[in-house]
Order: sequence, then C-alpha cells, then structure tokens
Amino acid sequence: MFQSCGMSQRASPVLDSALPETAADVSRGIKRLFARNDIWCVEEIALKNGRRADLMGVDARGQVVIVEIKVARSDLLGDNKWPDYLDFCDRFFWGVPPGLDRSPLEGEAYQPERCGVIVADGYDGEILRPAPLEPLAAARRKVQVERLARIAMRRNTALIDPECSQFGIEE
Repeated sequence: MFQSCGMSQRASPVLDSALPETAADVSRGIKRLFARNDIWCVEEIALKNGRRADLMGVDARGQVVIVEIKVARSDLLGDNKWPDYLDFCDRFFWGVPPGLDRSPLEGEAYQPERCGVIVADGYDGEILRPAPLEPLAAARRKVQVERLARIAMRRNTALIDPECSQFGIEE
C-alpha cells in the first residue's frame, strides 16, 4: 500500500538517527512518506470538537488521514483525549521519532487494532504498523474533505498574498 523511500533499512536515517527529533522533523518525514504515496496533508487543523490534528490529509481515494505526533514519552502518556480524533478520519496514525519508546502504543488504551504507527525524522518516514480503514460516513467525509481543502487554499493564498489573509475567516 505504501511506497518506501528505496533506502535499505540499515541506511535509513529513520532507523539510525541518534539526534533528538522535534515535532517539525517528524512532521516533515511523514509528509515526505505521504507525498510518495499520493497523500497530501496540512498541519495543525482545528476540528469541530475543539481538538487540533497535527497532520490531516486526504489520500487518492478521498479518505481522510489524521496523524498525532508525539516526540516525548510524557506527552504520549499524558494524552488521554486522542480518541476524539477518530470521529474525523478514516485512518489514524501515531507519528513518533525513532528513539521514542513505542511500547505504550501496543497497550489496550492506545487501541493498536485501530491506530497505525509511523516512525519519522526530518528526512523520511516509515510505517511500522498500518492504520486499518475505519470508514467515515460519506456525508461526514465530504464535510471533512471540503473543510480541509478550504483551509489549505486559504493558507496557500495567504502565502502568495499576505494581505489576503486579513479577509479570511479564522479556522
């Protein structure tokens, strides 16, 4: 389903990284992985339930993907509101840096049967556990995709012409 970067596992910076990664590094690696697989995403998307998805994207089939990025064990263990994301996506992934202890993600509280795991650094990402498809209702998916598209277009317009951002409605 997903295309790897073509590097051997031994040469992969994702597996050999000794440097601490930031959320921005992990996000970059995941976006590169997703781009190779025709999944396009946007960072920091506010959801209607008040939560904020670190990465939210759409694949070639129109399915919605959310990634929650955690770079510290304490942040991972302290997040008990993450299931709030599940009502807004067809697939949910945890995104973590190479050195983070992933063992909590195997526990029942983290619903491993429902959530995928991606390990990423500033160069690339690798799916360690695929996220199973849990299809949204068609009407809900349509709303999510349209909302995500409008946010992406508004952000793109503001990059091209910063003065236009004053006319946009807040996300």
